[in-house]
Amino acid sequence: MGDDATLTSGPSPYAPRAIKSEEVLGLVIVWSADEPHRLGEVALFPAGPVWILGRYGREGDSERAEFGQQRPGGLTSTGGFGSLSISRRQLSLRSQNGALWVANDGRLPMLRDGRVVDRAELRPGQLLELAERVLLLCVRRPSRMPDLPAGTIVKDFPFGEADQGEMVGESPQVWALRAQLAFVAARQAHVLVIGPSGTGKELIARGIHVASGRGHRALVSRNAATFPETLIDAELFGNIKDYPNPGMAERAGLIGEADGSTLFLDEIGELPHDLQAHLLRVLDDGEYQRLGESRRRRSSFRLIAATNRSEAELKHDLAARLAMRVALPDLNERREDIPLIACHLLRRIAKRDPEIAARFFESDVPRISPKLMAQLVTHGYKTHVRELEGLLWQSMANSLGNYLEPAVLTETAVGPYAAETWFGGDPSAIPPEIVRECLERHGGVQELAWRELGLSSRHVLARLLKRQGG
Repeated sequence: MGDDATLTSGPSPYAPRAIKSEEVLGLVIVWSADEPHRLGEVALFPAGPVWILGRYGREGDSERAEFGQQRPGGLTSTGGFGSLSISRRQLSLRSQNGALWVANDGRLPMLRDGRVVDRAELRPGQLLELAERVLLLCVRRPSRMPDLPAGTIVKDFPFGEADQGEMVGESPQVWALRAQLAFVAARQAHVLVIGPSGTGKELIARGIHVASGRGHRALVSRNAATFPETLIDAELFGNIKDYPNPGMAERAGLIGEADGSTLFLDEIGELPHDLQAHLLRVLDDGEYQRLGESRRRRSSFRLIAATNRSEAELKHDLAARLAMRVALPDLNERREDIPLIACHLLRRIAKRDPEIAARFFESDVPRISPKLMAQLVTHGYKTHVRELEGLLWQSMANSLGNYLEPAVLTETAVGPYAAETWFGGDPSAIPPEIVRECLERHGGVQELAWRELGLSSRHVLARLLKRQGG
């Protein structure tokens, strides 16, 4: 792809997870001692033949599999393994009955669940290790990712790294999401972003804004759960000096600040329906009034609202005005992206912390043990990228040497209650005794309690405590 890559044809951009192509089993490199730059590359195994996988090419192998960088429209071959520790004919594989049947034909031991084996059956989501040299994740994905829809523009970026909007991932789900975001960014309709807590809804909103015609203006952002119930109109629409209370300064309000730009309201589902109704008229025609002011104003803004709740829980006439939808996949749906995201997060931390950079990095490559990567790739995530970053911090704190070792999973890291999972996405359904026990365990520190409860922010916990009389 060039500076602005435009690929033609492909599926409707409205369905980011609808990937219409023949699906095959494959192995993705999720850790490599000798070739860490190859994370995310995949070798695909169509059903039928017995495939050979090993070190770079050998003439005469008609069914020799190779790794490649798969993106919409094709797969760029990168060959076999480069490590001299791996035999030219290391593995033989056959895809049959929904599983990969693997035999070890080479000199390097093959491990499954920590045990040395000669043969293994792999299904999507399971790991295979070639003794301390490479870790492979079994996946099911299209043999050919669909082309991006006609007219879609995605700026070129290196394989495995962050794109223009800081989104990381090479899975089919992420590429379908990129196509949808490009479509949404080019339109003017208001947007609802739906996804579990920790999946990066604000990141997506910023990406839409930057790629839109409004991207030259600053994004105006606010967590809707923080609106004081009695001052929501002043927060949204602004007020004149000394109104509604003496001493209040004049302010434009979020709607006025976002004129010509984008307003992002996170956690819109935390607003009661009567407060959601305050947005309806301004979403229709951009017309509003500051508190205490008689004249009407107009704001040409675009609203991007986000929620980790079901769309059905929003006030129906607000949902109707948010005409475009973006549904985010979670980490459990795209495990092959976890190593790429983990490395991106670690690099971002290392830029701010020279001690971490010196201890856990070699050049730009984080020193991650295969056991830690196996833990990260197979972990059951409830708060997703936020939880992944927490596991990385635990690993840094607990590792004694220069390699990041597996984190000791604490209740706080895992989020044992996870409101979006255990309580159907409704924080108000969490029993008061659970909330009290959690606060007592953390000495009343709300910052620790809301994370353990799996809530999306401390403001949600504050509202919950208020409802429960705490």
